[in-house]
Amino acid sequence: MLELPDSPWRVPFDGSFRIETTRRRPPDDYDKAACEAQLKALKHELFDLQHRFYALDRHALLLVFQAMDAAGKDSTIRAVMSGVNPAGCQVYSFKQPSPEELDHDFLWRTAKRLPERGRIGIFNRSYYEEVIVVRVHPDFLERQRLPQERVGARFWETRYRSIRDHERHLAQSGTIVLKFFLNVSQQEQKKRFLSRLDDPEKNWKFSPHDFEERKYWNEYMAAYETALNETSRPWAPWYAIPADKKPFTRLQVCEIVVQTLRSLRLEFPRPSPEAQQQMALIRDSLANEH
Repeated sequence: MLELPDSPWRVPFDGSFRIETTRRRPPDDYDKAACEAQLKALKHELFDLQHRFYALDRHALLLVFQAMDAAGKDSTIRAVMSGVNPAGCQVYSFKQPSPEELDHDFLWRTAKRLPERGRIGIFNRSYYEEVIVVRVHPDFLERQRLPQERVGARFWETRYRSIRDHERHLAQSGTIVLKFFLNVSQQEQKKRFLSRLDDPEKNWKFSPHDFEERKYWNEYMAAYETALNETSRPWAPWYAIPADKKPFTRLQVCEIVVQTLRSLRLEFPRPSPEAQQQMALIRDSLANEH
């Protein structure tokens, strides 16, 4: 399988990730203008790489975004992917599951939205909600009507294993999986919530539900730490990106995506000798039309 990019933000594969010691702010030499300039340059390269990726039609790329509310998932996706060809990119947001989705296994609704070869798929939240939100609120399991014998002491271990197996299968089938946890601080979330409440043009972004979920901050941090340790693997790594400064966050995500596509050494597909001969004949025919 493809060796995916190393990064200071990559979650180790040995279970040693500790959320309380990870960086949420950029390094001390952070420069907003420099980050924005670097992002602009990388987006030009991303456009070219995606063009080749789409034409070659060999791999798919899945980008998974998870975070607390107001961490910047939407704006990061928009800022990083705004320059790519929409024909080769698709974004899906997964919110509360529907009755039909609850009647299937927890991976079903996202499996239907996986990107085809040649395309970039983006999950704004994902199947990880089932081991994060549902773990914080285990009463949500009741709506899934699972067989009682399946909801035992090893239930969460089984779900993590299902996710690891699912992602390994995707990797073996040619889908590159990159997962981003936008690691925002509780203080920064408070600041962004207040901005949404104070600015009439941002009121639409605020939901009282987000404020209620903030009360479970410690439980969410524990759930994220466990989920990332259980599922960060060489074939589907997690990256815990500092998210207190959005320009820095966006640059780090874009760098990892670009590094991944660079590693594929993408070239436009070359036609076979037979196809080249046929194209030459067609060109001559077109050139000689009167």
